Amino acid sequence: MNDQSWMSLALDEARLALSEGEVPVGAVLVRDGVCVSRGHNRREQLHDPTAHAELLCLRRGAEALGDWRLSGCTLYVTLEPCPMCAGALLMSRVSRCVFGAADAGKGCCGSVYDLPADPALGGGTAWTAGVMEAECKAVLDAFFQGRRGNQSSALSGR
Repeated sequence: MNDQSWMSLALDEARLALSEGEVPVGAVLVRDGVCVSRGHNRREQLHDPTAHAELLCLRRGAEALGDWRLSGCTLYVTLEPCPMCAGALLMSRVSRCVFGAADAGKGCCGSVYDLPADPALGGGTAWTAGVMEAECKAVLDAFFQGRRGNQSSALSGR
């Protein structure tokens, strides 16, 4: 499978979040061409500010692999990771992050800040932006337009 195929699975997770009334962000963790785990935002359901798609996916992945070190893994996520999630990528040693939509308000893989490239943190997580960007933005925009009843940017809140 290629980046677009894995991002399609992350979009399936985002749509699941949408159906549950959550901000529609989905994530898929892959190692050696195999899906290790999947996740989507569940902050509202779990009443947990840390229940972002990326963190839930990383937790499940670490459990499935029996190791918190996720080197050799790629995380596919529909929205650019926030500071918390970008930090988790580094701390878990994820090798690569691929995201769809940039987040001009909170994105920390190049938009607001490039946390993985900060030399003080040791780096180690490469990232690729814009994979299936239009599709990822469309799911987010649909959620926020429906919720707010206006044309506000989906990427202004998580």
